[in-house]
Order: sequence, then structure tokens, then C-alpha cells
Amino acid sequence: MGRNDKYREEAIAGASAGPSIVLVGLMGVGKSTIGRRLAARLNLPFVDADDEIERAAGMTIQEIFDTYGEPAFRDGERRVIARLIDGVPKVVATGGGAFVNDETRALILAHATAVWLDADIDILVDRVSRRDGRPLLKGREPREVLKSLAAARTPFYQQAPIHIKSSDSPHEATIDKIVKALNP
Repeated sequence: MGRNDKYREEAIAGASAGPSIVLVGLMGVGKSTIGRRLAARLNLPFVDADDEIERAAGMTIQEIFDTYGEPAFRDGERRVIARLIDGVPKVVATGGGAFVNDETRALILAHATAVWLDADIDILVDRVSRRDGRPLLKGREPREVLKSLAAARTPFYQQAPIHIKSSDSPHEATIDKIVKALNP
């Protein structure tokens, strides 16, 4: 068994025996993309909380925001995340504001391992400009929104026990950093 094989086996054993891994951070940081690949690497199921919220509500996130407002969305998000971190290990990608909610953050910190994925604003602006459907960006300038969100949300994200800086490097580099942080 080579060094990388041993490293991977240790990572899989450590992750599958522990709590769920919950990825938090701003929109565009790659929580869903990284989460899928991290789950595959660790041989764990992957769940995107936003997809689960849409499935539970029978509406898109934009429709939930438009119809019921952000407070109602956050309440539903908290309930879905509580269901997802049920003790069965998995990788969960959350929406950018999930960890800002006091109750949701407390649930995650008590029942999972929170990993804050962080990236420079320029990288985030480039990534969010590739995809529509982000309620907080609707009709607004992405750079200004992201700068404002970063200023407001960073103190909450900093409470995650693991902080991973993402860059324009391949996703595998970020996944390697997470696996190493999970298994010091």
C-alpha cells in the first residue's frame, strides 16, 4: 500500500466513524461541488441542504423567499438541517446563511463537524456570475453583496472548528486540505 493509499484509508476510517461533516461559507465558495467530491473521497453520502429544502417545500428557494420571506426560509432550513445531521455520517452542503442562524449554528456545532470554506471575493464573484437563482443577488451587484455578506457573516463562520481557504486551484487541492484537517 502506497503512502497515498494509506492516507486515504485513514481518512475514510476517521470520517465514517465520526459525525457528519457540514460545509459552511458564502455562496459560490463551492460547498456543493466540494461536498460531492469530498463525500466520494470519504465514501460517505452527500446531501445538499438547499436541494432538501426545495424537495420538502415543493418550491424553489427563490419561490420560498418570494412567497414567505427569508425568516420563514431560515426556519425551514434549520428544520431540514436538524433532520440531515441525524447521527448517520454524511457530507452536508449548506446554504450561505445557514450557519448565521443561531439555532442552526448551535445544532451543527453540537452534532456535526463544521468546515468553513473560505475564498477571496474575486473568486466568489466569478463563480456566482456563472449561475442564476441566488435570491440574495437578485437585481443586485454581486461584488457589493458578497463584500457585505462577508463582513456580516465572517464572525459566524469563524466559529467553525475547521477553516479551509479555497482558491482557483483544482478542487482536489481543497479536498486534500479538508481531509488533512479532519485527520490531523
